[in-house]
Order: sequence, then structure tokens, then C-alpha cells
Amino acid sequence: MTTSITAVRLTGAAARDRLPLLVVGPSLGTSALALWSACAEHLTDRFDVLAWDLPGHGYNTGVPAEPFTIEDLALSLLGVIDEVMVQRGTPHDAFALAGDSAGGVVALQVLLDAPERVASAVLICTPAGPGDTAAWDERIAQVRSGGTDALVDASTRRWFGPGFAEREPSRTASLQRSLRSVSDAGYVGVCEALASYDARDRLAEIGAPVLVVAGAHDPAVTPAVAQQVADGVQDGRVVVLADAAHLPPTEAPAEVAALIRQHVLGESSEPSAPGDDEQDVRSLLADHAASRADARPGLDPRTRALVSLAA
Repeated sequence: MTTSITAVRLTGAAARDRLPLLVVGPSLGTSALALWSACAEHLTDRFDVLAWDLPGHGYNTGVPAEPFTIEDLALSLLGVIDEVMVQRGTPHDAFALAGDSAGGVVALQVLLDAPERVASAVLICTPAGPGDTAAWDERIAQVRSGGTDALVDASTRRWFGPGFAEREPSRTASLQRSLRSVSDAGYVGVCEALASYDARDRLAEIGAPVLVVAGAHDPAVTPAVAQQVADGVQDGRVVVLADAAHLPPTEAPAEVAALIRQHVLGESSEPSAPGDDEQDVRSLLADHAASRADARPGLDPRTRALVSLAA
């Protein structure tokens, strides 16, 4: 079956068509904007950043009535990417992928389904197998009995490294709100898809360069699990972030952005420093402001562009 994927453009329309496409995916229980916005501020000067939401998450309010799989999500994501590529006028170009947790698992399947389309990939806190199936069953039962709100405390402990919630209360609150807003059916559906997915025996098929990023404090996808993924693909390496747990794009946005820029573009691995060049800062802020407008629901991109031109 084909299930819905909702795209969120994080690079402003004035700049994105001349930039290489970077597709970034969210973790279970988060929205694309809540997880990736801080990191995207360090990426939109060099990439057309396309984020996407899982069923029942963020702007994606649709949840299939029937169970869906990771393969279904990967197929739907490829369909969205095809549409964006046509809009950009680059239908045959390869693109770069990045994803955290569930978003990384879907990216992994895209690497298997369309190897000729993916130039490189960054898999963040991403397993290749289902992990503890009993833990998935327990989490599904919690949501069915108490909704996603019942998961907030445990998810906060799992998501963030020591002291992050105290240092960054606004980012923490944003991700907690995104979890509370996820539909119960959407959360359960993604849990079931993850619990049944296992690509460990197929990792050797992946030939694109893969950077696997792990958080030293991640209890769900440990650095050892990340190393297994890197060892399984043809061209993989691991970077462990010392202060992060399960959501590095929001815990260490500059570091993750620097790793993406280095892996995909070959740039220096030092974190980018907005403010070194005044013009770059103005461009970055303009792109980010435009991206927030593009991400709002209600109008399709063509109509929004016509309204903006008329104004």
C-alpha cells in the first residue's frame, strides 16, 4: 500500500532551486520542524532542505486505516521527492539523505530501493533491525491506554543527554508538544512498522557513502548498534557525539550540520559559525523566514507564490 508523507520545505524559495537537495527525516514522536529547524539554520545556505513528517505527526494528519510498513513509507517518500525534483527542474539528479531514528530507518530502505538515486546518506541513531520487540509492545499498549501524552516523561529521558532539558527548555518543550500532538493511531502505526522491520541481512547491498551518527547517551540505539550498521554497508563510518542521546539534530544542531556538510559536500567538519559574514547571515535568515511561511498548511506552493508576488 502507499501511505501519505507530508513534506516541509526548510530552505526559502529564493535560494533552493540552485542548491543540492538534502532530504531529512524525523524520529518517532517528533515533527520535522521541531526536530530539524535548529540544525537547518546551519544547512540552508548550502542545501535545499526538504523535511518530511510521519503519518499522524506534525503537518501529516493522515493515518492509513490499514497497517503500513517501512517499505510503504520509503515508497511514499520517493514519490514526494520525485515531485520536488520536477518542481526544481532536476528530475534526474541524485539527492542526499539524512534521518534520525525512524526517519533514518526509512532512509535506509530508500537506499535499498533506489540506490542509484542517493548520492550519500547520514543515518542518525538509526538501527537496521527491530530491537527489543517486548519494548515495542509495551509502548504500543501505553499509547492505546493513555495516548501519546503518557509517553512524554519516558521519551524525554530517552531523547536527551544529561542536562539538555535544563540548558534548552524551549527546544525540549517544543519536542514534548510535538509528541503530545501526534495522533495515537499514527504513533502506533509507526511503532508496528518499526517492530517488524529488519534490514540487517541487506546492509551489504548499500554502496552509497554512509555516515552513521550515534549519541553516547542513547539507550535505544547505542554506539555499538550504530557501529554494526556502519560495518554492514560497503562504505560506512561512525561518529559518536559525546553529549547527545537520541535526538542529535536538536541536541547538537551545529555539530550535526557540520557532519552533514563534511560528509555530503566534503567541507571542513568544523561547525559552521553564522555571523562570520554579514551577507551570509542575511541570506540564511531570509531563507529560514521563507521556509516557515512555506511550511504553513492551507495554501499550495504555487498559490502562495502568486499571493506573495501580488503583495
